[in-house]
Amino acid sequence: MALKFFDTYERKVRDFEPLSAGKVGIYACGPTVYDFAHIGNLRTYLFEDLLKRVLQANGFEVNHVVNITDVGHLTSDADTGEDKMELGSQRTGLSAWELADFYTKAFQRDLKRLNIITPNLWCKATDHIAEQIDFISDLEKKGFTYRTSDGVYFDSTRLDNYGHLARLDIEGLKAGARVDQGERRSVTDFALWKFSPENEERQMEWNSPWGKGFPGWHIECSAMSAKYLGDFFDIHCGGEDHIPIHHTNEIAQTEASRGTRLANFWMHGYFLRIDNAKMAKSSGEFLTLDLLSERGFSPMDYRYLCHTAHYRTQMTFSWQSLESARAALKRLYESAWSWGESGEVSTAYLKSFNDCLNDDLNMPKALAVVWEMIRSHEADAVKKATILACDEVMGLDIDAWRPEEIVVPDSVQTLVQEREQARSDKNWGKADELRDEILSLGFVLEDTREGTSISRA
Repeated sequence: MALKFFDTYERKVRDFEPLSAGKVGIYACGPTVYDFAHIGNLRTYLFEDLLKRVLQANGFEVNHVVNITDVGHLTSDADTGEDKMELGSQRTGLSAWELADFYTKAFQRDLKRLNIITPNLWCKATDHIAEQIDFISDLEKKGFTYRTSDGVYFDSTRLDNYGHLARLDIEGLKAGARVDQGERRSVTDFALWKFSPENEERQMEWNSPWGKGFPGWHIECSAMSAKYLGDFFDIHCGGEDHIPIHHTNEIAQTEASRGTRLANFWMHGYFLRIDNAKMAKSSGEFLTLDLLSERGFSPMDYRYLCHTAHYRTQMTFSWQSLESARAALKRLYESAWSWGESGEVSTAYLKSFNDCLNDDLNMPKALAVVWEMIRSHEADAVKKATILACDEVMGLDIDAWRPEEIVVPDSVQTLVQEREQARSDKNWGKADELRDEILSLGFVLEDTREGTSISRA
Protein backbone atom coordinates (compact mmCIF):
# COMPACT_ATOMS: atom_id res chain seq x y z
CA MET A 1 0.00 0.00 0.00
CA ALA A 2 1.21 3.52 -0.84
CA LEU A 3 2.28 5.54 2.17
CA LYS A 4 -0.44 7.99 3.20
CA PHE A 5 -0.67 10.59 5.99
CA PHE A 6 -3.33 13.05 7.10
CA ASP A 7 -2.19 16.60 6.37
CA THR A 8 -3.75 19.14 8.73
CA TYR A 9 -3.01 21.96 6.28
CA GLU A 10 -5.13 20.41 3.51
CA ARG A 11 -7.45 18.56 5.92
CA LYS A 12 -7.19 15.26 4.09
CA VAL A 13 -5.19 12.04 3.82
CA ARG A 14 -2.59 12.46 1.08
CA ASP A 15 -0.10 10.16 -0.61
CA PHE A 16 3.35 10.82 0.82
CA GLU A 17 6.30 11.43 -1.45
CA PRO A 18 9.52 12.93 -0.05
CA LEU A 19 10.79 16.20 -1.44
CA SER A 20 14.21 14.58 -1.94
CA ALA A 21 14.38 10.98 -3.13
CA GLY A 22 14.95 8.54 -0.29
CA LYS A 23 15.24 11.23 2.40
CA VAL A 24 12.71 12.76 4.78
CA GLY A 25 13.13 15.84 7.00
CA ILE A 26 10.97 16.03 10.15
CA TYR A 27 10.78 18.92 12.60
CA ALA A 28 8.96 18.26 15.86
CA CYS A 29 8.10 20.88 18.45
CA GLY A 30 9.88 19.88 21.63
CA PRO A 31 9.18 20.67 25.28
CA THR A 32 9.24 23.93 27.17
CA VAL A 33 11.66 22.78 29.85
CA TYR A 34 10.21 24.40 32.97
CA ASP A 35 8.76 21.22 34.51
CA PHE A 36 8.55 17.46 34.03
CA ALA A 37 6.71 16.14 30.99
CA HIS A 38 3.37 14.53 31.77
CA ILE A 39 2.17 11.42 29.98
CA GLY A 40 -0.14 13.52 27.80
CA ASN A 41 2.90 15.37 26.44
CA LEU A 42 4.68 12.08 25.94
CA ARG A 43 1.85 10.63 23.85
CA THR A 44 2.72 13.19 21.15
CA TYR A 45 6.36 12.05 21.11
CA LEU A 46 5.23 8.42 20.88
CA PHE A 47 3.18 9.33 17.79
CA GLU A 48 6.21 11.04 16.26
CA ASP A 49 8.38 8.01 17.05
CA LEU A 50 5.84 5.78 15.29
CA LEU A 51 5.94 8.11 12.28
CA LYS A 52 9.73 7.95 12.17
CA ARG A 53 9.79 4.14 12.48
CA VAL A 54 7.20 3.73 9.70
CA LEU A 55 9.20 6.00 7.40
CA GLN A 56 12.33 3.99 8.14
CA ALA A 57 10.45 0.73 7.53
CA ASN A 58 9.59 2.12 4.09
CA GLY A 59 13.28 2.60 3.37
CA PHE A 60 13.60 6.34 3.97
CA GLU A 61 16.55 8.02 5.63
CA VAL A 62 15.00 10.29 8.26
CA ASN A 63 16.56 13.52 9.53
CA HIS A 64 14.62 14.23 12.73
CA VAL A 65 15.07 17.62 14.44
CA VAL A 66 13.52 18.48 17.82
CA ASN A 67 13.76 21.86 19.53
CA ILE A 68 14.11 22.66 23.21
CA THR A 69 12.15 25.77 24.21
CA ASP A 70 14.23 27.28 26.99
CA VAL A 71 13.14 30.90 26.52
CA GLY A 72 10.28 32.91 25.06
CA HIS A 73 7.22 30.81 25.92
CA LEU A 74 4.94 33.13 27.88
CA THR A 75 2.12 32.00 30.15
CA SER A 76 -0.49 33.63 27.91
CA ASP A 77 -1.21 33.00 24.25
CA ALA A 78 -1.88 36.75 24.03
CA ASP A 79 1.86 37.41 24.53
CA THR A 80 1.29 38.62 28.07
CA GLY A 81 2.35 37.23 31.42
CA GLU A 82 5.74 35.94 32.46
CA ASP A 83 8.14 33.64 30.66
CA LYS A 84 7.51 30.07 31.82
CA MET A 85 11.24 29.62 32.40
CA GLU A 86 11.40 32.65 34.70
CA LEU A 87 8.37 31.37 36.62
CA GLY A 88 9.94 27.92 36.89
CA SER A 89 13.09 29.49 38.24
CA GLN A 90 11.09 31.27 40.94
CA ARG A 91 9.28 28.03 41.81
CA THR A 92 12.39 25.87 42.14
CA GLY A 93 15.09 28.26 43.26
CA LEU A 94 17.25 27.19 40.31
CA SER A 95 18.55 29.69 37.80
CA ALA A 96 16.72 29.66 34.47
CA TRP A 97 19.78 28.04 32.90
CA GLU A 98 19.99 25.34 35.58
CA LEU A 99 16.25 24.76 35.28
CA ALA A 100 16.50 24.27 31.52
CA ASP A 101 19.36 21.81 31.87
CA PHE A 102 17.62 19.80 34.62
CA TYR A 103 14.29 19.41 32.84
CA THR A 104 15.88 18.85 29.42
CA LYS A 105 17.77 15.87 30.84
CA ALA A 106 14.62 14.62 32.61
CA PHE A 107 12.67 14.81 29.33
CA GLN A 108 15.38 12.97 27.41
CA ARG A 109 15.43 10.24 30.09
CA ASP A 110 11.66 9.82 29.67
CA LEU A 111 12.06 9.37 25.92
CA LYS A 112 14.73 6.73 26.48
CA ARG A 113 12.52 4.87 28.96
CA LEU A 114 9.74 4.82 26.35
CA ASN A 115 12.18 3.42 23.75
CA ILE A 116 11.73 6.52 21.58
CA ILE A 117 14.48 6.82 19.00
CA THR A 118 16.78 9.77 19.78
CA PRO A 119 16.38 12.65 17.30
CA ASN A 120 19.20 13.29 14.89
CA LEU A 121 19.48 16.78 16.33
CA TRP A 122 18.38 18.64 19.45
CA CYS A 123 18.37 22.42 19.01
CA LYS A 124 17.90 24.91 21.86
CA ALA A 125 16.26 28.29 21.40
CA THR A 126 18.97 29.99 23.46
CA ASP A 127 21.66 28.64 21.12
CA HIS A 128 19.98 30.26 18.09
CA ILE A 129 19.31 33.85 19.12
CA ALA A 130 21.29 35.20 16.14
CA GLU A 131 19.22 33.17 13.68
CA GLN A 132 16.01 34.44 15.24
CA ILE A 133 17.17 38.06 15.12
CA ASP A 134 18.10 37.62 11.45
CA PHE A 135 14.66 36.15 10.70
CA ILE A 136 12.91 39.06 12.44
CA SER A 137 15.13 41.55 10.61
CA ASP A 138 14.10 40.04 7.29
CA LEU A 139 10.42 40.31 8.25
CA GLU A 140 11.02 43.94 9.22
CA LYS A 141 12.63 44.72 5.85
CA LYS A 142 9.63 43.21 4.08
CA GLY A 143 7.18 45.33 6.06
CA PHE A 144 5.58 42.63 8.22
CA THR A 145 6.47 44.04 11.65
CA TYR A 146 5.69 46.98 13.91
CA ARG A 147 6.90 48.08 17.30
CA THR A 148 5.01 48.71 20.51
CA SER A 149 6.25 49.73 23.93
CA ASP A 150 6.79 46.09 24.91
CA GLY A 151 8.13 44.49 21.75
CA VAL A 152 8.24 43.88 18.01
CA TYR A 153 5.08 42.28 16.60
CA PHE A 154 4.10 40.45 13.41
CA ASP A 155 1.35 42.15 11.42
CA SER A 156 -0.93 39.21 10.59
CA THR A 157 -3.28 41.40 8.53
CA ARG A 158 -0.61 41.60 5.80
CA LEU A 159 -1.32 37.97 4.87
CA ASP A 160 -4.54 37.17 3.03
CA ASN A 161 -4.53 33.52 4.12
CA TYR A 162 -3.46 33.94 7.76
CA GLY A 163 -4.98 31.17 9.88
CA HIS A 164 -5.56 28.69 7.03
CA LEU A 165 -4.02 25.79 8.98
CA ALA A 166 -6.60 26.14 11.76
CA ARG A 167 -9.37 27.48 9.50
CA LEU A 168 -9.56 30.45 11.85
CA ASP A 169 -12.60 32.71 11.77
CA ILE A 170 -10.61 35.95 11.96
CA GLU A 171 -13.63 38.25 12.04
CA GLY A 172 -15.19 36.09 14.75
CA LEU A 173 -12.00 36.28 16.79
CA LYS A 174 -11.96 40.06 16.48
CA ALA A 175 -15.58 40.37 17.49
CA GLY A 176 -15.35 37.95 20.40
CA ALA A 177 -11.86 38.73 21.69
CA ARG A 178 -11.76 38.26 25.44
CA VAL A 179 -8.11 39.21 25.89
CA ASP A 180 -6.66 42.65 26.21
CA GLN A 181 -4.95 43.40 22.91
CA GLY A 182 -2.76 46.00 24.50
CA GLU A 183 -0.99 47.84 21.70
CA ARG A 184 -1.41 45.03 19.21
CA ARG A 185 -3.18 46.19 16.06
CA SER A 186 -5.05 42.93 15.63
CA VAL A 187 -6.02 40.13 18.03
CA THR A 188 -4.10 37.68 15.80
CA ASP A 189 -0.82 39.64 15.80
CA PHE A 190 1.94 38.07 17.85
CA ALA A 191 5.29 38.92 19.41
CA LEU A 192 8.52 38.35 17.55
CA TRP A 193 10.75 40.04 20.13
CA LYS A 194 9.82 41.13 23.64
CA PHE A 195 11.63 43.97 25.41
CA SER A 196 13.02 43.36 28.87
CA PRO A 197 11.01 45.29 31.49
CA GLU A 198 12.55 48.61 32.48
CA ASN A 199 14.57 48.61 35.70
CA GLU A 200 14.43 44.81 35.79
CA GLU A 201 17.17 42.41 34.77
CA ARG A 202 16.03 39.12 33.28
CA GLN A 203 18.11 35.98 33.56
CA MET A 204 17.76 35.38 29.83
CA GLU A 205 18.05 38.50 27.68
CA TRP A 206 20.06 39.59 24.66
CA ASN A 207 20.90 42.76 22.77
CA SER A 208 19.11 43.22 19.45
CA PRO A 209 18.56 45.95 16.83
CA TRP A 210 15.32 46.81 18.69
CA GLY A 211 16.64 46.81 22.24
CA LYS A 212 17.50 44.34 24.98
CA GLY A 213 15.03 41.51 25.31
CA PHE A 214 14.23 37.96 24.24
CA PRO A 215 12.55 36.23 21.28
CA GLY A 216 8.91 35.20 21.11
CA TRP A 217 7.99 31.54 21.21
CA HIS A 218 6.95 31.10 17.56
CA ILE A 219 10.01 32.61 15.87
CA GLU A 220 12.39 29.99 17.30
CA CYS A 221 10.79 27.12 15.39
CA SER A 222 10.68 28.97 12.07
CA ALA A 223 14.32 29.99 12.41
CA MET A 224 15.70 26.65 13.61
CA SER A 225 13.71 24.41 11.29
CA ALA A 226 14.77 26.51 8.30
CA LYS A 227 18.40 26.37 9.40
CA TYR A 228 18.53 22.60 9.69
CA LEU A 229 15.91 21.41 7.18
CA GLY A 230 15.53 24.27 4.71
CA ASP A 231 12.76 26.73 3.91
CA PHE A 232 10.40 23.93 2.80
CA PHE A 233 10.77 20.43 4.24
CA ASP A 234 8.72 17.26 4.43
CA ILE A 235 6.88 17.03 7.75
CA HIS A 236 6.26 19.31 10.74
CA CYS A 237 4.80 17.64 13.85
CA GLY A 238 3.35 18.66 17.18
CA GLY A 239 0.35 18.37 19.46
CA GLU A 240 -3.15 19.37 18.39
CA ASP A 241 -2.94 22.40 20.70
CA HIS A 242 -0.30 23.87 18.37
CA ILE A 243 -2.69 24.12 15.42
CA PRO A 244 -4.56 27.41 16.13
CA ILE A 245 -1.68 29.54 17.41
CA HIS A 246 1.89 28.21 17.44
CA HIS A 247 1.90 26.41 14.10
CA THR A 248 -0.39 28.99 12.51
CA ASN A 249 2.14 31.66 13.44
CA GLU A 250 5.12 29.60 12.29
CA ILE A 251 3.49 29.31 8.87
CA ALA A 252 2.69 33.03 8.77
CA GLN A 253 6.28 34.05 9.54
CA THR A 254 7.72 31.68 6.98
CA GLU A 255 5.26 32.66 4.26
CA ALA A 256 6.16 36.30 4.85
CA SER A 257 9.91 35.73 4.89
CA ARG A 258 10.55 32.69 2.68
CA GLY A 259 7.40 32.34 0.60
CA THR A 260 6.58 28.79 1.76
CA ARG A 261 4.22 27.18 4.27
CA LEU A 262 7.35 25.71 5.91
CA ALA A 263 6.39 22.02 5.62
CA ASN A 264 4.74 19.88 2.95
CA PHE A 265 2.82 17.91 5.61
CA TRP A 266 1.58 19.20 8.97
CA MET A 267 0.81 16.30 11.33
CA HIS A 268 -0.63 16.51 14.83
CA GLY A 269 -1.03 14.07 17.70
CA TYR A 270 -4.19 14.39 19.75
CA PHE A 271 -4.68 14.87 23.48
CA LEU A 272 -4.71 12.38 26.29
CA ARG A 273 -7.69 13.05 28.52
CA ILE A 274 -8.77 12.10 32.01
CA ASP A 275 -12.53 12.00 32.47
CA ASN A 276 -12.95 14.14 29.33
CA ALA A 277 -10.60 16.85 30.61
CA LYS A 278 -7.37 17.65 28.79
CA MET A 279 -4.33 16.57 30.75
CA ALA A 280 -2.28 19.65 31.57
CA LYS A 281 0.30 20.75 34.09
CA SER A 282 -2.22 23.20 35.51
CA SER A 283 -4.74 20.46 36.30
CA GLY A 284 -4.88 18.31 39.40
CA GLU A 285 -4.02 15.16 37.45
CA PHE A 286 -0.40 15.71 36.43
CA LEU A 287 0.70 12.14 35.69
CA THR A 288 4.35 11.41 34.96
CA LEU A 289 6.19 8.22 34.05
CA ASP A 290 7.58 8.19 37.57
CA LEU A 291 4.07 8.21 39.02
CA LEU A 292 3.11 5.32 36.74
CA SER A 293 6.16 3.42 37.95
CA GLU A 294 5.18 4.04 41.56
CA ARG A 295 1.86 2.35 40.74
CA GLY A 296 3.70 -0.69 39.34
CA PHE A 297 3.49 0.10 35.61
CA SER A 298 6.38 0.17 33.18
CA PRO A 299 6.97 2.75 30.42
CA MET A 300 6.36 -0.05 27.91
CA ASP A 301 2.89 -0.59 29.41
CA TYR A 302 2.11 3.03 28.57
CA ARG A 303 3.66 2.75 25.10
CA TYR A 304 1.42 -0.24 24.39
CA LEU A 305 -1.62 1.65 25.69
CA CYS A 306 -0.93 4.50 23.27
CA HIS A 307 -0.70 1.98 20.41
CA THR A 308 -4.32 0.98 21.06
CA ALA A 309 -5.67 4.35 19.88
CA HIS A 310 -5.11 6.13 16.57
CA TYR A 311 -2.86 9.18 16.92
CA ARG A 312 -5.64 11.42 15.55
CA THR A 313 -8.15 10.38 18.19
CA GLN A 314 -8.30 11.71 21.71
CA MET A 315 -7.58 8.93 24.17
CA THR A 316 -9.03 8.82 27.67
CA PHE A 317 -6.62 7.58 30.31
CA SER A 318 -7.67 5.42 33.23
CA TRP A 319 -5.80 3.11 35.54
CA GLN A 320 -8.07 0.31 34.37
CA SER A 321 -7.10 0.87 30.72
CA LEU A 322 -3.42 0.89 31.68
CA GLU A 323 -3.92 -2.35 33.62
CA SER A 324 -5.48 -3.93 30.52
CA ALA A 325 -2.55 -2.73 28.41
CA ARG A 326 -0.09 -4.23 30.89
CA ALA A 327 -1.89 -7.58 30.81
CA ALA A 328 -1.98 -7.62 26.99
CA LEU A 329 1.68 -6.69 26.73
CA LYS A 330 2.63 -9.42 29.20
CA ARG A 331 0.76 -11.99 27.09
CA LEU A 332 2.60 -10.73 24.01
CA TYR A 333 5.99 -10.96 25.76
CA GLU A 334 5.29 -14.43 27.14
CA SER A 335 4.06 -15.70 23.77
CA ALA A 336 7.16 -14.45 21.96
CA TRP A 337 9.43 -15.92 24.65
CA SER A 338 7.71 -19.31 24.45
CA TRP A 339 8.34 -19.60 20.71
CA GLY A 340 12.10 -19.97 21.17
CA GLU A 341 14.36 -19.30 18.20
CA SER A 342 13.09 -17.32 15.21
CA GLY A 343 12.87 -18.60 11.68
CA GLU A 344 11.42 -17.18 8.45
CA VAL A 345 9.11 -14.17 8.54
CA SER A 346 5.50 -14.57 7.41
CA THR A 347 5.45 -12.18 4.47
CA ALA A 348 1.64 -12.21 4.41
CA TYR A 349 1.22 -11.12 8.03
CA LEU A 350 4.07 -8.61 7.82
CA LYS A 351 2.54 -7.07 4.69
CA SER A 352 -0.85 -6.77 6.39
CA PHE A 353 0.82 -5.15 9.40
CA ASN A 354 2.75 -2.65 7.25
CA ASP A 355 -0.30 -1.88 5.08
CA CYS A 356 -2.19 -0.78 8.20
CA LEU A 357 0.63 1.52 9.25
CA ASN A 358 1.10 2.94 5.77
CA ASP A 359 -2.55 3.98 5.93
CA ASP A 360 -2.00 7.04 8.14
CA LEU A 361 -0.25 5.14 10.95
CA ASN A 362 -3.22 2.95 11.87
CA MET A 363 -1.54 1.16 14.77
CA PRO A 364 -4.78 -0.20 16.34
CA LYS A 365 -5.46 -2.16 13.12
CA ALA A 366 -1.81 -3.20 12.93
CA LEU A 367 -2.02 -4.52 16.51
CA ALA A 368 -5.07 -6.55 15.53
CA VAL A 369 -2.96 -8.17 12.80
CA VAL A 370 -0.30 -9.04 15.39
CA TRP A 371 -2.83 -10.76 17.64
CA GLU A 372 -4.34 -12.59 14.69
CA MET A 373 -0.85 -13.87 13.86
CA ILE A 374 -0.27 -14.93 17.48
CA ARG A 375 -3.47 -17.01 17.44
CA SER A 376 -2.74 -18.48 14.02
CA HIS A 377 -1.43 -21.96 13.14
CA GLU A 378 1.89 -20.62 11.87
CA ALA A 379 4.97 -22.41 13.17
CA ASP A 380 6.42 -20.97 16.36
CA ALA A 381 9.67 -20.01 14.62
CA VAL A 382 7.69 -18.09 11.98
CA LYS A 383 5.65 -16.32 14.65
CA LYS A 384 8.81 -15.34 16.50
CA ALA A 385 10.49 -13.91 13.39
CA THR A 386 7.33 -12.05 12.36
CA ILE A 387 6.65 -10.44 15.71
CA LEU A 388 10.26 -9.29 15.97
CA ALA A 389 9.96 -7.73 12.50
CA CYS A 390 6.75 -5.97 13.59
CA ASP A 391 8.47 -4.76 16.73
CA GLU A 392 10.93 -2.74 14.65
CA VAL A 393 7.94 -0.36 14.34
CA MET A 394 6.04 -1.09 17.56
CA GLY A 395 9.17 -0.44 19.63
CA LEU A 396 8.08 -2.65 22.53
CA ASP A 397 11.55 -4.19 22.96
CA ILE A 398 10.13 -7.70 22.68
CA ASP A 399 13.43 -9.47 22.02
CA ALA A 400 14.96 -8.04 25.20
CA TRP A 401 12.18 -9.28 27.49
CA ARG A 402 12.95 -12.12 29.90
CA PRO A 403 10.65 -13.85 32.41
CA GLU A 404 11.06 -12.56 35.93
CA GLU A 405 13.43 -14.69 37.94
CA ILE A 406 11.59 -15.82 41.06
CA VAL A 407 13.78 -15.88 44.15
CA VAL A 408 12.01 -18.10 46.66
CA PRO A 409 13.23 -17.78 50.27
CA ASP A 410 14.36 -20.95 52.01
CA SER A 411 11.46 -20.62 54.47
CA VAL A 412 8.95 -20.73 51.60
CA GLN A 413 10.80 -23.61 49.94
CA THR A 414 10.46 -25.54 53.19
CA LEU A 415 6.69 -24.91 53.22
CA VAL A 416 6.44 -26.09 49.61
CA GLN A 417 8.23 -29.31 50.49
CA GLU A 418 5.96 -29.83 53.52
CA ARG A 419 2.93 -29.33 51.27
CA GLU A 420 4.25 -31.85 48.77
CA GLN A 421 4.62 -34.36 51.60
CA ALA A 422 1.08 -33.62 52.81
CA ARG A 423 -0.25 -34.18 49.27
CA SER A 424 1.72 -37.42 49.09
CA ASP A 425 0.15 -38.46 52.40
CA LYS A 426 -3.27 -37.41 51.01
CA ASN A 427 -3.58 -34.98 53.90
CA TRP A 428 -5.52 -32.49 51.79
CA GLY A 429 -6.54 -30.26 54.70
CA LYS A 430 -2.94 -29.65 55.75
CA ALA A 431 -1.92 -29.17 52.09
CA ASP A 432 -4.56 -26.44 51.73
CA GLU A 433 -3.43 -24.73 54.94
CA LEU A 434 0.16 -24.71 53.68
CA ARG A 435 -0.94 -23.29 50.30
CA ASP A 436 -2.72 -20.45 52.13
CA GLU A 437 0.35 -19.80 54.28
CA ILE A 438 2.54 -19.66 51.19
CA LEU A 439 0.08 -17.25 49.56
CA SER A 440 0.20 -14.99 52.62
CA LEU A 441 3.96 -14.77 52.08
CA GLY A 442 3.45 -13.51 48.52
CA PHE A 443 3.75 -16.66 46.41
CA VAL A 444 1.21 -18.64 44.37
CA LEU A 445 1.36 -22.37 43.71
CA GLU A 446 -0.02 -23.98 40.57
CA ASP A 447 -0.34 -27.77 40.38
CA THR A 448 0.09 -29.20 36.85
CA ARG A 449 0.78 -32.58 35.32
CA GLU A 450 4.44 -31.64 35.12
CA GLY A 451 4.56 -30.74 38.80
CA THR A 452 4.03 -27.72 41.03
CA SER A 453 5.16 -24.27 39.86
CA ILE A 454 5.60 -21.21 42.03
CA SER A 455 5.22 -17.55 41.08
CA ARG A 456 4.78 -14.21 42.79
CA ALA A 457 1.28 -13.34 43.93
